[in-house]
Amino acid sequence: MSEFINYFIQNFSSILGLFAQHIQLTVLAILISIVIGVPLGILITYFKPSKKPVMAVANIIQAIPSMALLGFMIPLLGIGTKPAIVMVILYSLLPIIKNTVAGLDSINEETLEAAKGIGLTRLQVLYKVQIPLAAPVIMAGVRISAVSSVGLMTLAAFIGAGGLGYLVYAGIRTTNTDQILAGAIPACLLALLIDYIFSILERTVTPKSFQLSVKRSPIKDVIDKLIIVLTCFALAGSFIYTNMGTKSQSVTIKIGSMDFSEQETLNYMLKYLIEGNTDVAVEQALSLGSSSIVLDAINGGSIDMYVDYTGTIYGSILGLEPNSNVNEVYDTVKKEMQDRYQLTVLEPLGFNNTYTLAMRKDTAKKYNIETISDLCKVSKQLIFSPTLTFVERKDCLIGLQKTYPIKFKKIIPIDNSPRYTALESHECDVIDAYSTDGLLKKYDLKVLKDDKSFFLPYHAIPIINDRIQEECPEIITYINQLQNYLNEDVMVDLNYRVDELKQKPKDVAKDFLIKNQLIKE
Repeated sequence: MSEFINYFIQNFSSILGLFAQHIQLTVLAILISIVIGVPLGILITYFKPSKKPVMAVANIIQAIPSMALLGFMIPLLGIGTKPAIVMVILYSLLPIIKNTVAGLDSINEETLEAAKGIGLTRLQVLYKVQIPLAAPVIMAGVRISAVSSVGLMTLAAFIGAGGLGYLVYAGIRTTNTDQILAGAIPACLLALLIDYIFSILERTVTPKSFQLSVKRSPIKDVIDKLIIVLTCFALAGSFIYTNMGTKSQSVTIKIGSMDFSEQETLNYMLKYLIEGNTDVAVEQALSLGSSSIVLDAINGGSIDMYVDYTGTIYGSILGLEPNSNVNEVYDTVKKEMQDRYQLTVLEPLGFNNTYTLAMRKDTAKKYNIETISDLCKVSKQLIFSPTLTFVERKDCLIGLQKTYPIKFKKIIPIDNSPRYTALESHECDVIDAYSTDGLLKKYDLKVLKDDKSFFLPYHAIPIINDRIQEECPEIITYINQLQNYLNEDVMVDLNYRVDELKQKPKDVAKDFLIKNQLIKE
């Protein structure tokens, strides 16, 4: 508990900023959901033929897995806040629409006839009789949607929209429990606060005749009003806080990253290197997901630069057969990225983060395993837990099984750092890994030699769009300097500091640049 408190205190400003982002995204999504959902519910109540198709669409959207829906949004809306807000809005509509319909349908026909009898028009009946009487039921649906929106918005971190989900997923990625709690606990508190606020609003819109006969204390009413006022101030403050300290520079670029520690460290390294030597400002879009998602982001103009790996592009993006020739792979990647996507591949950063297989040292010693060929002899007795990407790509497991006579007892895909935890707890025996992964050092694993040279070279390469070439070409010179200071051993050490020593990627990146005199302290 003390470790968590220390982490919270040390990272309070970052947590507060992400909390403010989460509030903004959630509130905006809730408000838009209400504006769309309530009128839609009224519409299908009045025009019965539209009820089945509208409810069917809302139910289908609700049934789509949230990550899949988010994936559909990226090609359409890019990355950042737009797809995150649209996703939460779509998921929030069903409870609001259903409760609006239920509330309006529950009103006694005699009450409606009486309203018409005193001369009210159809529109007057709606806003003077139906909506006030249905308001408690409608607010119950809004309340459900509002609370669920807080949890759904944690997915915003996957597409660079920020929020508390960034802490949760970064903590899972690095097996940092304190970081997970730093994101999860404020999210839970925010959900409880929103639930309480909407309970006040629900009570406010409920007609006095529908409320319980027990008289509320005037003090409670004052407290409720005070909470509403403080919430409004807090919401306004969140917008002010997240916009504080913004710079006004001639050129601003955005750098994206994939969803693992090395990528985040490199992202900060590029940011500090560029801002420390030029007048160019850098915005970040961290932990966007896989290589293909980040490629979609740069093609859609959501980012201007990111770091990828030659092997990933060669095998996964271009779909070419495995090739161990380093120069040929790089030249092909450079040419094809320019021809297909009009993107420029810069010089490699100086290290090769290729795939490898790893296992506990006691297991390797038991079966006398040094190479992947040695592993083949006993693989039928072992459980393999690779990442989902490794399972699907032909330059990974598919091609590996063609090159080596390897057949595992069972294959259980596990993404990111939990596969290391599963390996340590003997839930599996072999995992895939990146050769510069700091978790290899943390868990003291045996890395198997690729004795048939199957795996592609995975040299880190910065990729930029035409905008950088046109508006700030001077940054390319500084980026190319990194190859003189980075190598496999250096990256293993930097990743170890993030994954095991729990240092912040931004601190690790800045310390590296200062130590090598690439920026001033």
